[in-house]
Amino acid sequence: MTKAGSGADLYLTWKDIVTIASVVVSGVMSYKTYKLLKEKRDFGNLPTPCSGIDELIGNTPMVLIKSLSEATGMNIYAKLELNNPAGSAKDRVALNIIKTAEKEGLLVRGKPGVVFEGTSGSTGISIAMICNALGYKSYISLPDDTSNEKLALLESLGATLNKVKPAAIIDPNQYVNAAKKACGDLNRENEDKPDELRIRGIFADQFENESNWRAHYEATGPEIYKQLNGNIQAFIAGCGTGGTISGVSKYLKEKIGLINLHVVLADPQGSGFYNRINYGVMYDTVEKEGTRRRHQVDTIVEGIGLNRITNNFSKGEHLIDESIRVNDEQAIKMAKFLSVNDGLFIGSSTAINAVAAVILSKNMKPNSNIVIIACDSGSRHLSKFWKSAVAIDSEVSLDEIMKS
Repeated sequence: MTKAGSGADLYLTWKDIVTIASVVVSGVMSYKTYKLLKEKRDFGNLPTPCSGIDELIGNTPMVLIKSLSEATGMNIYAKLELNNPAGSAKDRVALNIIKTAEKEGLLVRGKPGVVFEGTSGSTGISIAMICNALGYKSYISLPDDTSNEKLALLESLGATLNKVKPAAIIDPNQYVNAAKKACGDLNRENEDKPDELRIRGIFADQFENESNWRAHYEATGPEIYKQLNGNIQAFIAGCGTGGTISGVSKYLKEKIGLINLHVVLADPQGSGFYNRINYGVMYDTVEKEGTRRRHQVDTIVEGIGLNRITNNFSKGEHLIDESIRVNDEQAIKMAKFLSVNDGLFIGSSTAINAVAAVILSKNMKPNSNIVIIACDSGSRHLSKFWKSAVAIDSEVSLDEIMKS
């Protein structure tokens, strides 16, 4: 009990205290309710319930990155693809690949089917989630040094995993080739079986499958255009398969005009796209004879960077105006900076895009609208990328990042 006066009858019981507290809280709540009514806010625009997790894919929010916008005099927006149900932009691609296969009769809803893919992680997670939702199985071939978080997610989703050593695409055991081979083996085993016993298999082939860039042309691009009412001066994305930058750029340039939108490919160290876009040669110094590293792209960044031309990239290459190279140290520091200053907990490829936006801003008119893709969350990169980023001083400045 709490003493309120000199007499015993003036002591307050815990019941009295709880009663008083509830009155105070009720008063606060009433004031909040009043404010909501005054601002004419209601819940009339809430989305209706969906019939499946696949219907939640897309229509992702966009947020102004205040720290970068104030520092550069630009309006730098992040398209939060990390808000898709499986946590990345790859949800769109995986869903479109599967739906296209269904339209072509390669997969049949309600009958056994397996989706095979070679991926460094995110696409596999999206495929596994969507397969579970639609009644299919997933088989994911991936490098054996993929982050523990991505491996844990894939295992939790029940995907069949085939971990292989990192290798060049010409190696038959490279993870993409391994997935393609496994798909071919399944289909050969089932080709003579009656339809009711047959297990159908498709190779998603995200690097070459045009369902990839079309997913972004048909949805991501239109969403960005609508969210900013077409007032967009620059668009920045990394390039792994090339689907996002090709699809979004194609849509936006058709709507806004080729000369009115500046498209930038943000490239990590070790990737060949920087030289391909700026100098016309798909080459990087790490490719020199005698200097080739174990990994195809010598970077801590996952999901973007490559040293070959994919079909999806080729569909939009002519729409990309320049490439900006970002090193690992800049990306790591930027991730910590955005986490501390904006509450944005991002993955490595998003950090690359953010650094590129700051570099680009030096050549843009004040108050230009720049959109970057926020590909996935930092929660998928805790054991690799964020293991380094967490050690960065919380007071790191933008100048320090740019000088790295």
